[in-house]
Amino acid sequence: MRIGVLTGGGDCPGLNAVIRAVVRKGIKAHGWEIVGFRNGWQGPIENLTKSIELADVEEILTRGGTILGSSRTNPYKVEGGVDRIRETIAANNVDAIIAIGGEDTLGVAKRLTDDGIGVVGVPKTIDNDLGATDYTFGFDTAVHIATEAIDRLRTTAESHHRALVVEVMGRHAGWIALHSGLAGGANVILVPERPFNVDKVVEHVERRFESEFAPIIVVAEGAMPEGGAEVLHSGERDAFGHVRLGGVGQWLAEEIADRTGKESRAAVLGHIQRGGTPTAYDRVLATRFGLHAVDAVAAGDFGTMVALRGTDIVRVKLSEATAELKTVPAERYEEAEVFFGA
Repeated sequence: MRIGVLTGGGDCPGLNAVIRAVVRKGIKAHGWEIVGFRNGWQGPIENLTKSIELADVEEILTRGGTILGSSRTNPYKVEGGVDRIRETIAANNVDAIIAIGGEDTLGVAKRLTDDGIGVVGVPKTIDNDLGATDYTFGFDTAVHIATEAIDRLRTTAESHHRALVVEVMGRHAGWIALHSGLAGGANVILVPERPFNVDKVVEHVERRFESEFAPIIVVAEGAMPEGGAEVLHSGERDAFGHVRLGGVGQWLAEEIADRTGKESRAAVLGHIQRGGTPTAYDRVLATRFGLHAVDAVAAGDFGTMVALRGTDIVRVKLSEATAELKTVPAERYEEAEVFFGA
């Protein structure tokens, strides 16, 4: 068999670990040939391929990003995109594709399966918002990076008696904000799932100042004030209809300064959260996902995604995995509220 593998959507620590596991097991256990498609779904559309041998994955386990490149290409938005994928698969004698990505990449994988192309999905996103899996790789690394940033920012905030607003990624789900905020001892955590009351945030900030400590506010990029709207970095939309968010941290810092008379600063972590070497947890999870994706291909179990349930790797239907986003439930947010303003 010849198996194609691609990485789509935003880059993420652990992608190379999946590729490494697919290549190692595919070649050593099954004698398959592995074909890498470059730049996400753009690869099979434009026949951008490269053969991947064992030597190619020898030293990629600890590397961030992806050796195959990525893009936010949507074949269903490209004229003749699906037919061109069929042509590329036929020209390269590819029997199946392992697609590593988040909701958009796997949404395409689900549609391609419906159109008769054999695809197995691997869940990837630092946002941890993909349904049907307890965790996605990349999330632990992003939380670790955000938590370290909060720890560092706390010392400068205390030195200057400032409020510090830390903006982290999270378009529709606040998992990074919740976990890094709890781990970093934030005094307020704001997530997209719960519109926030600015007056209440200011109360928490003033209470923190009264105790002679500097307040730390962690806010997800998609968080919104009550009755407000998302803060957009630009109005442009990508191939999947997403606008670029960013700026809520700066807006909130200015509101806090105006209402309290205290100095307030914003720090936007942005793509720092995506970069660098993956944590040990993400390396292990990504490796296990890759191994089990090969098993799914060997079994001909297409239209599925490998997923983490407890400590086990299972297979779920792509339709289940992409049906809805996994957002922060109310009870998890209420746990964090105990520490607000304290």
